[in-house]
Amino acid sequence: MVSFSVASMFFHECTTPEIFSFVSKAGLDGIEFWLETPHFWLRDLPVEEVIACRREHPELKTLTVHAPILDLNPCSINPEVAAVSVEYAVRSLELATRMGAGLVTVHPGRRTAKRPPSDADFARFDHYIDVLREVATRYPVKICMENMEPIVNSLLCTPERMRTLLDEEPWLFCTLDVSHALSKSAEEPMQYIELCHDRMVNVHLSRAEGKTLHLPLSRNPGMATVMQALRDHGFKGSLTLEIEDLNFGRTFSSDEKIALLAGDCTFMHECME
Repeated sequence: MVSFSVASMFFHECTTPEIFSFVSKAGLDGIEFWLETPHFWLRDLPVEEVIACRREHPELKTLTVHAPILDLNPCSINPEVAAVSVEYAVRSLELATRMGAGLVTVHPGRRTAKRPPSDADFARFDHYIDVLREVATRYPVKICMENMEPIVNSLLCTPERMRTLLDEEPWLFCTLDVSHALSKSAEEPMQYIELCHDRMVNVHLSRAEGKTLHLPLSRNPGMATVMQALRDHGFKGSLTLEIEDLNFGRTFSSDEKIALLAGDCTFMHECME
């Protein structure tokens, strides 16, 4: 059964109870809860509040978690930055378990300098994977690695590299970020789906226009093609709207955001039928 959700950061300025209420009003049935959502992150991570919101909104059946990424980089050349980044990835699994989430999306990290990754950068990535592998069996959540934009210092930004990683790590799953893939080409999301669909349990869904990523779906034919490919490959995970409201050119009210999500939600349902 496909879940239709949205990243909590779309309501960046709102409280956790408001976020759950607004997502419900939009007609979605799930939330990808970013641990760095300000009302949660800046108040000492009150997990019980999220649990209470879930009880109050049983219609939101699916909860997934996104590990912290802001200011963090598990492959940083600074060993202390790398260590705390790996630590937060592990802590995310514990927090997600307490919340009753089904999966946690993590980022692969990047070379600190804007240069192609070196052997040392890949060694730090291997250590990161080693740590995640070690703790994976302790928690009843799926760990999902996300593809990044194809920029010079990315460590994981091609379908082939993702497939290789999944083959090497049978405990690991995939979060496809469609917008990141689209920044390479219109065909790139299809390549990820073709190669990695068997381990793909979460999809960050948004449109791209040139260098502007994470735009609303807006009934875009290309977005319909991506969703239909997922459907045809038997996708049964979470379709997660990941939309950057700073791309709108003005501040949207909560009601405007709810209306936008409702339109994209209807479109997603139509495409996955």
